Amino acid sequence: MRSILPILLIVSLCMISCKKKDEIPVSGVVTIDNTTGLSMTYFVYGFLFSGAEIVSTLNDPPPDITVDSDGAALFFQTNNLKDSFYIYGEYENAGSAEEAFNNLTTVSVSQWTGLAYPVEPDQVWIYRSGSEHYAKIRIVSIVSEDRDNHDYAECTFEWVYQPDGSLTFPGK
Repeated sequence: MRSILPILLIVSLCMISCKKKDEIPVSGVVTIDNTTGLSMTYFVYGFLFSGAEIVSTLNDPPPDITVDSDGAALFFQTNNLKDSFYIYGEYENAGSAEEAFNNLTTVSVSQWTGLAYPVEPDQVWIYRSGSEHYAKIRIVSIVSEDRDNHDYAECTFEWVYQPDGSLTFPGK
């Protein structure tokens, strides 16, 4: 019994100290905007699909996409030196956009564009990262207004990231 007690104690401590690594989500809903910050240089926050997080343009890696406004419309942009956006569809209402988004399990893209322009509610976009990974994006809502003499842009979107490099997404 005395020899078993130290072994049980060691095993118990090992089990307590071993933490399961949190898995990074591959889908969700997020809101990004074009509010600028200043450190040594100007920056904005955008969304990094591979990390499922909002990150600064000063981070390494930087965000996959950021949102901005030209005063007339919102747009997504990226800094990966390739055309990265494809509009899959524009829908009359949120229900039909959500249904198309959920049913989108595979896509074939013939022509990518450099910007997602204009970004409007009830659209579904496909995004291609610089490392050839893909995400599908459903635009939930946007805010486009003048704030402090600046074209403010805000976008809430649902997303599904495909980390395996294919253009096949899980269905709902």
